Amino acid sequence: MWVKTLGREHGIPAPLRVDHRRVTRRQLVAALKRSSHGIEALLKLGAAAGGQVPPSRGYVWRNLSLDVGHVLTYFVAHEAHHRGQIVMVARQTGQRLPRATTDGLWQWKTDAAHE
Repeated sequence: MWVKTLGREHGIPAPLRVDHRRVTRRQLVAALKRSSHGIEALLKLGAAAGGQVPPSRGYVWRNLSLDVGHVLTYFVAHEAHHRGQIVMVARQTGQRLPRATTDGLWQWKTDAAHE
């Protein structure tokens, strides 16, 4: 949603949403890559604009400072929140994730090596 809200009017295409009930692993990985490219484009846009993501008409909440440092920090924290949700839901449903899976959620360097 942030790519759509902040980037669309600046020419950054928003990734299409997936059907949360029917998405396959392959479709989800592809969608996450498209989202990642959109986030990267937003940060580059902000860097090119003197360190500020240009405001857009779609950004009505105005609760996030649009300097690149705040935007990047928010995105990292938000991503970590979702990773934590994955572990929490698994535990709450009695399906503890294997240690390698839980550890793998936080291995960003390993993920980057596969790209």
